[in-house]
Amino acid sequence: MFETFKETFAFNRTRTLLTLEQIAAMDNPAQVLGWRPGEGRAHIAWQLVHIGITEELFGADRLAKRHEDAKHKNIWERFQGGSTPDDDIPTVDEIRQVLNDGRAIMLDTLSQFNEQQLDSFTWIHPRLGKELDLRTTLNIINWHEGHHQGQAHITLNLYNNQ
Repeated sequence: MFETFKETFAFNRTRTLLTLEQIAAMDNPAQVLGWRPGEGRAHIAWQLVHIGITEELFGADRLAKRHEDAKHKNIWERFQGGSTPDDDIPTVDEIRQVLNDGRAIMLDTLSQFNEQQLDSFTWIHPRLGKELDLRTTLNIINWHEGHHQGQAHITLNLYNNQ
């Protein structure tokens, strides 16, 4: 079961990185990454960094208390769920690094679990106050990247057609 999740995580990441590479090839990647589809809406960079920060949060905080291993704890508040996107726009390279680091710590933490814990290991989601088992959590993580990659992709399409 874990192998299936990891394969799906890997496939989802190819789509996210493709979007990032499309932006990197554009004339002004910084402008594209900072573009918002409307006032108060998240820019493309926020959508992409949010994916990596969420995975780091799962690997270093939610599924295990490994804060000392978090490489981007200093930006958790800026990019975690419920945050308000600011105007400090990360570069393509910074985004790629957050995505890689978040994935690495999450996979390392997941390697410490076994199949029998999919339904028995639970944690409480801090914002929702809801108890979630590991199987549900892995499904959410799978959905999460596709959702935010889709947000970044549609925002890029809007940018390209303005």
